[in-house]
Amino acid sequence: MMAGWRLVGGLSFLVAAMTAGLIVSHGGDVEGLRVAIRATARTSLLLFVLAFTASAMVELVPSDATRWQRRNRRYLGVSFAVSHFIHLGAILALASVDRALFWKLTNTTTIMLAGTAYLFIAAMAATSFDRTAAWLGPRKWRLLHLIGSWYIWISFAIAVGKRVPLERFYWPMFGLVLAAAIVRLLAMFGRNRRRGPIKAS
Repeated sequence: MMAGWRLVGGLSFLVAAMTAGLIVSHGGDVEGLRVAIRATARTSLLLFVLAFTASAMVELVPSDATRWQRRNRRYLGVSFAVSHFIHLGAILALASVDRALFWKLTNTTTIMLAGTAYLFIAAMAATSFDRTAAWLGPRKWRLLHLIGSWYIWISFAIAVGKRVPLERFYWPMFGLVLAAAIVRLLAMFGRNRRRGPIKAS
């Protein structure tokens, strides 16, 4: 099974090829961009969930698959970053082709929330290398990735959740977002229970 930086390369190529294929197949028009935006939203969410739940899954359901997921958490996270920046590229292309439609589909508040998420994604991807992680330090690295991952989760929950009443397409995605948080919280509660109560001295 593919792993490490080869996994990043393979997944990045597949997402880029898929995006280009969807746009070209629609003649590079607005509909092609919208299809590419929806497709990359799916790939980004799937890759994010795999990285977000990696440690929790191996605790809750230990297996060869979840151990592979945990070993490749860094690479799944970087692949998510690549997918989501391709997603951003498609959004910016839509804005340049049809500005009126772009503003019909979004607003300033959404742009600010999403912009902050992209800052976290960029920072987390940049510190996914041994040298940059060492430069940041273990404590700051853990804090950045903890806060960043939950902020990205919240941004997905808001972005997908507000579209659920409008399109059935978003129901499975919203279910995946909720499942990711449940898995993380179950693993956290399990760790706390194993530690037991803190005794007063």
